[in-house]
Amino acid sequence: MKAPDYIAKLKPYPPGKPIEELEREYGISGSIKLASNENPIGPSPKALEAITGALNHLHRYPDGSNYYLTKRLSDKLKVPVGQIVVGNGSNEIIELLVRTFLREGDEVIMPNPSFLMYEIMVKTVGGQSVKVPLKERILDLKGMAEGISPKTRMIFVNNPNNPTGTIVSRDDFESFLQQVPPDVIVVVDEAYIEFVRDRTCPISLDYLDGNNTVVTLRTFSKAYGLAGLRIGYGVMKESLADLVHRVRQPFNTNLLAQVGALAALDDDAFLKKTISTVHQGLDFLYGEVEKMGLRYFPTQTNFFLIDLEQDAKIVFEKMLHCGVIIRPMTAYGYPNYIRVNVGLPEENRRFVEALRKII
Repeated sequence: MKAPDYIAKLKPYPPGKPIEELEREYGISGSIKLASNENPIGPSPKALEAITGALNHLHRYPDGSNYYLTKRLSDKLKVPVGQIVVGNGSNEIIELLVRTFLREGDEVIMPNPSFLMYEIMVKTVGGQSVKVPLKERILDLKGMAEGISPKTRMIFVNNPNNPTGTIVSRDDFESFLQQVPPDVIVVVDEAYIEFVRDRTCPISLDYLDGNNTVVTLRTFSKAYGLAGLRIGYGVMKESLADLVHRVRQPFNTNLLAQVGALAALDDDAFLKKTISTVHQGLDFLYGEVEKMGLRYFPTQTNFFLIDLEQDAKIVFEKMLHCGVIIRPMTAYGYPNYIRVNVGLPEENRRFVEALRKII
């Protein structure tokens, strides 16, 4: 069976190996993983309690409408229930938007580098990715607006951006929206919005009811520590949500993910602890990296970039032998950079010791 050329030419997303497999290959133990921007303190205790209580119901199908979670999100975000679509991670919301609104030959504007799944998803329907280079690691909203053509159907705004950790300002975002036609969907991916310290950062929920067609993406994977359950959501105009629901599978989020996310939303103490741990960890790591004479880039997320001024893949391999897993940025066009997410204090110290020894 022959697949369409746009499928056959796809390059799959490069996943990392399980820690257990890496330890077996390198003959090490007690590794720490600082490569996937995960929550360093684990999952919400309230989420764990709720998940444990739901284990006896695993023989039942999950709620296909995500009724309770959607209602709680509606209350918390102050948006109508009909504007919310819950997915198997915010990744699935990206896929659903692409499948619902794009056709072969349609154009999608996206920053470059940014989250690799934007381009992959667009290609699965034969769409064309129009990639606009960053300016000093920040989204070039002016350049993205200038790239709009009659074929443009969607624009991805990753804010904060992965992998650079930068944001666009509220003023720049509003100026950008003024240049975007109302029928072009602006997808604002806010996977790391909880970690932002810069108060000039726009919150895309504030623009849902304006003249533009804005979609907000959020996730429980990062700040809420539920990456292993795969659950996230999108908020959009009700007319868009209605169409997306027609494409969405009825049981796209599992039972444990639903109850875990619902409980995590009410665990304010855990969220506060997570944000504090990340911010304190970043400040510590900034200082230590600076002492090594390396250039780093301040971030509005739970990860940051370091310029090693040498092949990052080589350093990545050496760090693996020390039991420290980081992410080389070669796939993102930064061959000398590594991306490191904040760990627990002892993990941060171990990373610093290993990097200092290697360089």
